[in-house]
Amino acid sequence: MSTARRRPQGGSAGDDQSVLITEYQPKEPLAEKDEGTPDIRGDRRNIAILLFLYILQGIPIGLIAAIPMLLQNRGASYKQQAEFSFAYWPFSLKLLWAPIVDSLYVRRFGRRKSWLVPVQYLLGGFMMFLSYYVDRWLGGDGVEPNVALLALLFFLLNFLAATQDIAVDGWALTMLKRCNVGYASTCNSVGQTAGYFLGYVVFIALESKDFCNKYLRDSPLNEGMITLPRFLWFWGIVFVVATTLVAIFKKENDIEDAHTDARYTEEHELNIRQSYKILLDMVKMRPVQILAAILLTVKVTFSASDAVTSLKLIDAGVPKDQLALLAIPLIPLQLVLPLVMGRYTNGPRPMDVYLKAIPYRILLAAVATMFAYATPFMVRQGHVPVYYYALLIVLYACYQVFLYSMFVAAMAFFAKISDPAVGGTYMTFLNTLCNLGGNWPNTVVLWLVDVLTYKQCSSIADNACLNKEEQQSCESSQGKCDITFDGYYLESFFCVVYGIIWLLVVHKWIVYLQDLPVRSWLVVKHKSR
Repeated sequence: MSTARRRPQGGSAGDDQSVLITEYQPKEPLAEKDEGTPDIRGDRRNIAILLFLYILQGIPIGLIAAIPMLLQNRGASYKQQAEFSFAYWPFSLKLLWAPIVDSLYVRRFGRRKSWLVPVQYLLGGFMMFLSYYVDRWLGGDGVEPNVALLALLFFLLNFLAATQDIAVDGWALTMLKRCNVGYASTCNSVGQTAGYFLGYVVFIALESKDFCNKYLRDSPLNEGMITLPRFLWFWGIVFVVATTLVAIFKKENDIEDAHTDARYTEEHELNIRQSYKILLDMVKMRPVQILAAILLTVKVTFSASDAVTSLKLIDAGVPKDQLALLAIPLIPLQLVLPLVMGRYTNGPRPMDVYLKAIPYRILLAAVATMFAYATPFMVRQGHVPVYYYALLIVLYACYQVFLYSMFVAAMAFFAKISDPAVGGTYMTFLNTLCNLGGNWPNTVVLWLVDVLTYKQCSSIADNACLNKEEQQSCESSQGKCDITFDGYYLESFFCVVYGIIWLLVVHKWIVYLQDLPVRSWLVVKHKSR
């Protein structure tokens, strides 16, 4: 159950420069005492830098989520909206090029900065380029939007953001002291949420003339306080300036021992083929296989609630714009929750929080289904009472608490087990599993709603409204396609039952994975020469 889609990804060295990667093996077996108690002294600046980089990453993500609303105002069809949705894909595909980001770099400049700096310069330049032409491509005033071109360009923008994400995720593992690495997930969650808020909510609000005239102006004008071209240009400049400062003033540390303060000194070249070999070796690891099975199946439990419930509320008469506005009061909660949850997940057992949150999220998914069923009785003749919105916000807020509990706990666990020598690839692989674990159930559930739903035309007895032609025939005869059985409720029931069974079966495996020593997750093994 979500109010907005979020949901929520090069270059190479010159011939005269070394492209190196460090392979390593800890000097001694990893021990529980190596995890240590979190101590941010000496890491405050690094945490601030990570937070800022994740905020920058959230800007294009939020902006891409705002474009469909602009297209809708300009008369785009739902088919065109689906076409633009391909712009969301890079964050689910970034595993394909993550090994390249992890293995090719200019050692003198820095392993992560070799990618972060040029990619962020490209992001800034690309946004400034878009600012000149995006209004023309969006169409309006009788001009058809060029959705195919927009989808391609924003796909590329998201591709750059995804590549920046790979570099920052990997850098976080070595920028912070090992005892503080759990804070990387907090920076990720808080930063992306803040950036998304700026790129989506703030932009939509300030771009709307109605919002600005009602709340921010004394005299009404015919446009918002900002336009998309100005917004793109401003953030393009911010990206360029911020990247320059990072390139000049932030030095990148050598790869440190993941569990001691000693530095690794032995280095070996690792080409792209070997990097993908590491990815293959990662997939072959028994703990990774178990974790992958868990991540790819857990969100089936919540798929009906996450993917369909909001659409059912719209079908029942709740205005789409009001549902979108519900995201605004939830933003502060989304910013605070990772900070609060970080206190409980930044330790040796973050998945305890994950396990405790699942039953409550299952319960709230069932409550959301009942709320959707009751909505037609509360919303009469297009009038939505104030108490309905109050109940909906409370339900959304409670759901967000346990959603973010699971998210932050999972990110902290990923940071804990990731091998820093292939940190970007490792984190990206685990995050990709999370994304796929949410995407495929949502897609299947959405597709099955119509398959499992039965309708009947109120004016034609033998018309079951099975396709567009029958629906048009029913409407032309002054009839209406009434739902006789709603597949959404069958799906919701199945998902809740599935979730209870899943938790009973998988609980012991999550505990097993968390109890494994960190060395069980290492991919790169150094062999003595």
